[in-house]
Amino acid sequence: MRLLFLGDIVGRAGRDAVNAALPNLRRALSLDLVVVNAENASHGFGLAPEMARALFAAGADVLTLGNHAWDRKEIIPYIADEPRLIRPLNYPPGTPGRGAAVVEVPGGRRALVVQAMGRLFMEPLDDPFRAVQAELAKHSLGAQGSVQAVVVDIHAEASSEKQAMGHSFDGRASLVIGTHTHVPTADARVLPGGTAFQTDAGMCGDYDSVIGMGKGGASLRFWRKVPSERLAPAEGEATICGLFVETDDATGLARRAEPLRLGGGLSPAMPRP
Repeated sequence: MRLLFLGDIVGRAGRDAVNAALPNLRRALSLDLVVVNAENASHGFGLAPEMARALFAAGADVLTLGNHAWDRKEIIPYIADEPRLIRPLNYPPGTPGRGAAVVEVPGGRRALVVQAMGRLFMEPLDDPFRAVQAELAKHSLGAQGSVQAVVVDIHAEASSEKQAMGHSFDGRASLVIGTHTHVPTADARVLPGGTAFQTDAGMCGDYDSVIGMGKGGASLRFWRKVPSERLAPAEGEATICGLFVETDDATGLARRAEPLRLGGGLSPAMPRP
């Protein structure tokens, strides 16, 4: 299976870039599954239903959220009716939506996508490790299993927590990938047990910024330690950042993992077809 995970979309620049590029990326890389983190798509805070619909139309199979899941209140009724939009699995029981999705992919195959949110320097949610473990226990991975690919999005601040998630589920997932910190890390690889991993996928947004936000106002907050005007996304040319993974059809584990960086100001990287 050939899958692509794209990091946090930030604002209009990120949305427009992803919507424009996804159809061509699906063709060029012969993608079976596309997962996109979209929790910052709406002006940097949350996701509006019409934006989710546009991303699905462009070629996303599953959208994940994170700590800004509920910033746009209209997402609450939408997420109840859209199983391809998921929020962190370890929110308390009774939270709207769901934390995992099983989707059909070409060739009569199925893929499981799970999201969990870290707890270090984040909201005090339930244990993400036990939540992911319980979800993965419901499924078997591989050609003869209930799913042929498993993707885990760990939305967390601390690199250590994201790396611990990767090692904890090495051999049980096709991909464990970090989101939230908006800077692509240089450690994309296949772990010893066969799980593709990257500490953070980076963002899809304008990198002439402070993690996607206008650099002037964001920088002043560090100088003055007094909140200024509401932060707004930078609107320059966006870079699309993510990770391409090719899995073994028999096991569902990763054969290769290659970064994707397209457009904007970062050094380009395009996976081999």
